[in-house]
Amino acid sequence: MNIRPIRNDDDHAAALAEIEKLWGAAAGSDDGDKLDILATLVEKYEDTRWPVDDSADPIDLLQFAISELGHSQAELAELLGSRSRASEVLNRKRALTVEMIRTISAAWKIPADLLVRPSRAAA
Repeated sequence: MNIRPIRNDDDHAAALAEIEKLWGAAAGSDDGDKLDILATLVEKYEDTRWPVDDSADPIDLLQFAISELGHSQAELAELLGSRSRASEVLNRKRALTVEMIRTISAAWKIPADLLVRPSRAAA
């Protein structure tokens, strides 16, 4: 893999695959240097793609994905199995389960660690 900027989710997935291959490379080796560079590029892309501050919670992130990243509540409903379940999650009446987090993370390419955070209670 040639190292180049990460501009989209396909580039991101390719970089992650390459990082997995290089994992454990000796520091200072060519592979170790490549691993460091790729990890930096991935971190920068993820910070730009999924801007989250420490006060953001998973529901805020889902709402951001719906309003800014081109996803829809109907798409979330399909992922979660029903419209009512998606509505309950977005209205903070139902917590995300581990299975929901895995499904959303895989489908929307949102890092799972961002969805695992505690969610604020409904007002």
